[in-house]
Amino acid sequence: MISNDEAIVMGGISATNMTLFHQTRFRVGDPLAFADISVANGARKRTLIVRDIELDRAQQHARADVFAVPSEFAPAAGLSGERDVATAQALAECLRRAGVKRAVCDRTFPGVFMHVLVGAGISVRCDLELFQSARRSKDAAELKAMDESQRATEDAIELACRLIARAGVNKNGELVHEDAPLSSERVRGEIDMFFARRGFENPRSIVAGGAQGADCHHDGDGVLRTGELVMVDIFPKSKSSGYWGDCTRTVVHGTVSPQAAKMHQAVVQAKAAAVRAAKVGATGSDVHGETLRVIHEHGFSSGTPPVDAPDSWCGMVHGTGHGLGLDVHEPPLMDRGGLPLVAGDVITIEPGLYCKAIGGVRIEDAYVIEATGARRLGRGLPEAIDWR
Repeated sequence: MISNDEAIVMGGISATNMTLFHQTRFRVGDPLAFADISVANGARKRTLIVRDIELDRAQQHARADVFAVPSEFAPAAGLSGERDVATAQALAECLRRAGVKRAVCDRTFPGVFMHVLVGAGISVRCDLELFQSARRSKDAAELKAMDESQRATEDAIELACRLIARAGVNKNGELVHEDAPLSSERVRGEIDMFFARRGFENPRSIVAGGAQGADCHHDGDGVLRTGELVMVDIFPKSKSSGYWGDCTRTVVHGTVSPQAAKMHQAVVQAKAAAVRAAKVGATGSDVHGETLRVIHEHGFSSGTPPVDAPDSWCGMVHGTGHGLGLDVHEPPLMDRGGLPLVAGDVITIEPGLYCKAIGGVRIEDAYVIEATGARRLGRGLPEAIDWR
């Protein structure tokens, strides 16, 4: 609970602090400060302090009641020449003039802001849950943006999987495209070019073939081969909205081995069970439990492999999924101890199986939690491993 005599304070760089961006809806690469102060009759007034060259843009786009620059709240001793310190000083002076002695911040509040406010005689407590619920419960505009990001991600997944599945093959079993070897790096380059044209930032995608896929986060390198599992995991961020997509598929060029087919069937069924379990009130632990139930029913293991495990050991080594939004990994986790799901949560569901002797199989989609259950974002992709 926040009492009437406490101001809610935020600070930092909203281009990188996504909680700050979510509250202000203003993205900037310089420090800014935000104060939500109780005024008469139980109302509250939100003040946003930004660098002078950002003031006009903030007034047009940001969510606040009052817009100011640090010089308007300069303390008697003047402002520091360091922008982050000066912005913190302006926030402290803004609070002082409003008669605020106590403030509450969220878990992202920078240490420099805390230091300056405490030095100015303002007590500050950190509420670890502050703004967390607001970020988890996506509104209609956020869901629209996330659906667009997921659709673009799916388009890139399809491009990559069809490129692999329809490649040629040389006498050594290596994949060939346009008379040159088809490698993880080359497929990743095609993904990068796709997103460059679509206005997305694209961190290094996973294109991991064969045994490399047994390490669930191996980026993948080298020439791809026919008959081997190739895991493709793509997670881009829209430059315009700031929201991420996240999708994984596994593809095989040519003949699918019986063991790979068995792994794939288990993952598909585990994913379906997790989707059925994902609903308002269920916990991330419940969802993960359903995944593991199916994985175990198919005869596969879970958890960290034993130190002396043979290369034939095959199991699920990670959680079922994670929250998705302005960060690619955010609460809640679909894992042991996972939190209860709320309406508006967007989560990934991504069971996987990993075997050093064969590789990895993972299938991942993004879902929004609604009163009726989990609804998949995006247009939807096939879950098969034959993409010809």
